[in-house]
Amino acid sequence: MSESTIGIIVNGASGRMGYRQHLVRSLLAIRDAGGVELADGSRRQIELMIVGRSETKLRELAEKHGIEHYTTDLDSALADPRWQIYFDALVTQARVPAIKKAIAAGKHVYTEKPTAENYEQAVELAELAESAGIKNGVVHDKLYLPGLQKLKRLIDSGFFGRILSVRGEFGYWVFEGDWQPAQRPSWNYRTEDGGGIVVDMFPHWSYVLENLFGRIDSVYARTATHIPTRTDEQGAEYTATAEDAVYAVFDIEGGIVAQLNSSWVVRVNRKELVEFQVEGTHGSAVVGLFGAKIQPRTATPKPVWNPDLAETHDYMADWLEVPTNDVYENGFKTQWEQFLRHVVEDGPNEFDFRAGARGMKLAEAGLESNATGRRIDLPQD
Repeated sequence: MSESTIGIIVNGASGRMGYRQHLVRSLLAIRDAGGVELADGSRRQIELMIVGRSETKLRELAEKHGIEHYTTDLDSALADPRWQIYFDALVTQARVPAIKKAIAAGKHVYTEKPTAENYEQAVELAELAESAGIKNGVVHDKLYLPGLQKLKRLIDSGFFGRILSVRGEFGYWVFEGDWQPAQRPSWNYRTEDGGGIVVDMFPHWSYVLENLFGRIDSVYARTATHIPTRTDEQGAEYTATAEDAVYAVFDIEGGIVAQLNSSWVVRVNRKELVEFQVEGTHGSAVVGLFGAKIQPRTATPKPVWNPDLAETHDYMADWLEVPTNDVYENGFKTQWEQFLRHVVEDGPNEFDFRAGARGMKLAEAGLESNATGRRIDLPQD
């Protein structure tokens, strides 16, 4: 490996997210393009060390994708100075000890979220990284989606006037595992294994709301385990100890109210698996992963409530599609490139371990709200 090559340890490379989004669609795409493009137009190539529990799986991945280096021994990889960056795509329970090892080894660290199982651990990781002087980052992929980038442009342009509210629907039906295999691993439904939709989704809502609309001041949440018994990957029935849905209201600075429903037990009746409707004094928008529609106040119809007559007006036709004027690449790949530039040339990186810790703080506040039935204020650090 030459000095002009960035060495990256990918831990959890054979997992669902580690393989599809990070290895194949991000890192291998960057490698095959000749490396990450830097500010001066030059490229810095990357070299990968994939790490996992099964040597057989790792060997198959390495042969399939032309990766020279793989190991089941994380400690030996961390001890090797050729690898400057450690990336973590492990299950949440295994993440903190692995990241601590990487920090102690002096590696820059990039990680999936949540960064830890609780806020205290997440803050500890941030402090350790800061003390060690290593670059650190947390995946914030949703902000790079075409739909949310279009929404950001609308916000920055002043299209909405004063933003009043945000309503979001996320989710889909995850099969129970008996008559059809589940689309999510069984550990997602066991609290003791780090599962639950609050810990899974609130770190996302934390950075989406914070970066688009403003600081989150409080949360009120109600969780549910709608399906208490599921079937695991081996065909064995198990008790779901973690929630599979959460219904939450967030108070955002400036008086904005956000209501977000997250569910793995909802049948989709919308164009995309996640959809946000933003209301403003001057206009509204409906945004998904890719699409975005707007309705300015000058083109808003005048509905009249009359339950005695069938509705004849096509309200959906009153919305205008926002054109795709930019080229949007895979969000995971885009943020990987940003983090690599942060490491190589100290480029901007606002999504660090502190940002990840705020996501865990919000998740804990949501669980506390459900347990106590109260709205939970979020003191600012």
